Amino acid sequence: MNTKRQLIRSGLGMAGAMFLFGSNPLRAQTQWRPTRPVTIVVPYSPGGGVDTLARLVAKELSRILSQSVVVENNPGADGLIGSRKIAEAKPDGHSLLIQIPSLTLNAHLPGFKGIDPATQLMPISVVATLYGVIVAHPAVAGNTLAEVFSACKSAPQPCSFGTTEAVARLQGQKIAQDVPNLVIVNYKGGGQLTPDLLGNNVNMAFMGYTAVIPHIKAGRVKVVATVGSRRLPVLSDIPTARESGYPQLESETWYGLFAPPGTAQPIIESLAAAVREATKAEDFQKGVASLGGILGGNSPTEFTDMVKVAMERHAALVKQFPIR
Repeated sequence: MNTKRQLIRSGLGMAGAMFLFGSNPLRAQTQWRPTRPVTIVVPYSPGGGVDTLARLVAKELSRILSQSVVVENNPGADGLIGSRKIAEAKPDGHSLLIQIPSLTLNAHLPGFKGIDPATQLMPISVVATLYGVIVAHPAVAGNTLAEVFSACKSAPQPCSFGTTEAVARLQGQKIAQDVPNLVIVNYKGGGQLTPDLLGNNVNMAFMGYTAVIPHIKAGRVKVVATVGSRRLPVLSDIPTARESGYPQLESETWYGLFAPPGTAQPIIESLAAAVREATKAEDFQKGVASLGGILGGNSPTEFTDMVKVAMERHAALVKQFPIR
């Protein structure tokens, strides 16, 4: 009889929990939820891959968290301004940052002073992983990486290479080993670089595929290589940098959410669970697929390990290719 009563009570308890939490698994698994709108800071200009993914995930998080999630662009200093804003924000889960591996290069930037956000921010989860592309203006001779580099070597005027963040600047330094006269031009974001690329004021660029999709389709720029470990499904005829004979240019870019230092672990875990739930949404999956990306949703511990790997890798690269 006692066992029977226990089973009945257990069943009533489960029914009560279902009534309390509803069908939303996030509510049943976590204790923290936002009490006011959540802001995701994008430390780069609107229109690029970081901005696009931030808006995709913000839409899903608004639904999952039953609270408005807004995107705020705060560009400048290679993403350092927006990153520091969140590093100094109140650690209550309502102010978040979306960043890419360039975050781990802040301390290596010329004239860097102050606290490095990469050592302060708390990783939550990777939203998605995207591959960058090396693009050129159609007026530049050649359709492959080797052909474009060869054309630049013999061009009467030095070729220029546009970048929008610190990792891209490292890529420019690597390319300069093969194209000695290369001029590296740094921009605050894709919104500033793209018009110059379309006008051939800058001849080549390392960019996220997202930022140049319409221009690729319209034939205003050409993709000469992708830099991921495998070909993009949406650009299956374009070889990777490794396939093109330039394995040193291989790079993958995670796009991850971070919280201010001191954020309580239950908040971190709750937000990570929300990101995992977001990656299951059909609209989000379609959005990431259209960008040629891979879905994220890993744990805070796994993402922390990824950040550490990026920091170690980039510290070694900067010794070889100082960021100017």
